[in-house]
Amino acid sequence: MATDKRKVVLIGAGMVGMSYAYALLNQSACDELVLIDLDRERARGEAMDLNHGLAFSSSHMKICAGEYRDCADADIVVICAGVAQKPGESRLNLLQRNAEVFRSIVDPVGESGFNGIFLVATNPVDIMTRITCSLSGFNPRRVLGTGTALDTARLRYLLGNHLSVDPRNIHAYVIGEHGDSEFVPWSQAMLATKPIREICSQPDINCSDADLNRISDEVRGAAQEIIKAKKATYYGIGMAMVRITKAIFGDENSVLTVSAMLRGEYGENGVFAGVPCIVNRSGIRKVLELPLNEEEQKKFKDSCGTLQAVYQDLNLEGGR
Repeated sequence: MATDKRKVVLIGAGMVGMSYAYALLNQSACDELVLIDLDRERARGEAMDLNHGLAFSSSHMKICAGEYRDCADADIVVICAGVAQKPGESRLNLLQRNAEVFRSIVDPVGESGFNGIFLVATNPVDIMTRITCSLSGFNPRRVLGTGTALDTARLRYLLGNHLSVDPRNIHAYVIGEHGDSEFVPWSQAMLATKPIREICSQPDINCSDADLNRISDEVRGAAQEIIKAKKATYYGIGMAMVRITKAIFGDENSVLTVSAMLRGEYGENGVFAGVPCIVNRSGIRKVLELPLNEEEQKKFKDSCGTLQAVYQDLNLEGGR
């Protein structure tokens, strides 16, 4: 991995990819950005459009359209390519279509000599991250997905709004599959250092178990609600990707709920799922294992079981 600059290659110049690129530019999160897309003219046009805004930005990014050979000296290759999620379609239903797309991406990236970190955003992200790891042959700690980072942000926003508290002071996570089986381990949810359930038991606080269940449901259904209203989601995930990118480049050792391979944590092995991880310049430094209660442990096991079953049906083990 290069250490003297911050180079990102973005594969997929659709709405998610370009929301990420736009946020990168506005937050000065990298020094060089290369756009790759099957539609080369689109990538060229997007690069031009971003460059024309440099004069209004504090960033000095070098932005261009490129080829897979440009991955050779990249720090991070970000994959947003894939077919779009249809209204009413679950993330897992996207799997077969997007698996074929990834076959044509990961091989040329590897052949370029790339030796950095893969960040995957394409849905279903846990499966696509695992496919990327398998096809690339990379150390799993250098292959991460956006996981439940956005779901966790949605949770903190909704919970903070309900309690009239800054979401940054809410410490709660969404874990498991980024999809229908994700859940909130409420036993580990805190406001500052005070458990949310303890706060909700106070008579002067307008927060009940029913409210927490409603918030969980809103988080789980947020993507479909947005897709129903505007056909796709892209701003939130783009900003979540920039947050992960900054944690990597800044060697922050920040805790983010990314999709990571579990190797014994929570009693699971080999599966990629959204869990709190320490993220730094090397990728995933460590998976943090939350002390789940019995009910939460079962939910997590069921979620991982869903992901395991779907992945095994693809028969992709062995990589390239």
